[in-house]
Amino acid sequence: MTARDTVDALLARCGTTYAAEAGIRLRNAPQPLYQLLVLSDLLSARIRASVAVSAARALFAHGMRSPQRMAAATWQQRVDALGEGGYRRYDERTATQLGEGAQLLLADCGGDLRRLREEADGDLDALRAGLRRTPGIGPAGADIFVREVQAVWPEVAPFVDGKALQGAERLGLPASPAKLVELAGPAGPADGHGVAVLAAALVRAALDKHVVDDVRSHA
Repeated sequence: MTARDTVDALLARCGTTYAAEAGIRLRNAPQPLYQLLVLSDLLSARIRASVAVSAARALFAHGMRSPQRMAAATWQQRVDALGEGGYRRYDERTATQLGEGAQLLLADCGGDLRRLREEADGDLDALRAGLRRTPGIGPAGADIFVREVQAVWPEVAPFVDGKALQGAERLGLPASPAKLVELAGPAGPADGHGVAVLAAALVRAALDKHVVDDVRSHA
């Protein structure tokens, strides 16, 4: 079984980003970028990723798809939507953070994360620091956002975070971002979208032993 076989089997089973799983049609536009920020907040908590994705879907289904709509929603509406998605352990604190974060984003960037991108000007550390100004977004949340947004912000690619590297180790793949990037594309290094897809799949392997076992049995 080669590393190429392992990656092919992994992508066949888990080859989708978390943004896509949450129903976000990611592009370089204010609304989907904000939705990715919300999802990154939810995914960074100590809760199952599937629950975080379900909670994001519930928030968006209730109309909280933009910072304007998130800020306009009541705290109880946010709590109820999170609970509907199964996000109950941190629902009250997260509802507060989402409201405060939306208001801060509106005040600082006019609700448009592309301004944060412009301020960072290709500096990954500056981008992470800017993201961490948002309540609820710590180092893990910032890494999740960057890992997914590289699909549409090519200047941050290739980005493979620590959780993805853990998944690579569990699968016996190279624990080197550069080597993983080579494996992400069938004919050489992948673009940002390809790396984002592989990184998300590797995170699933890090979080779920069943993914590792399934990939090994089919590689």
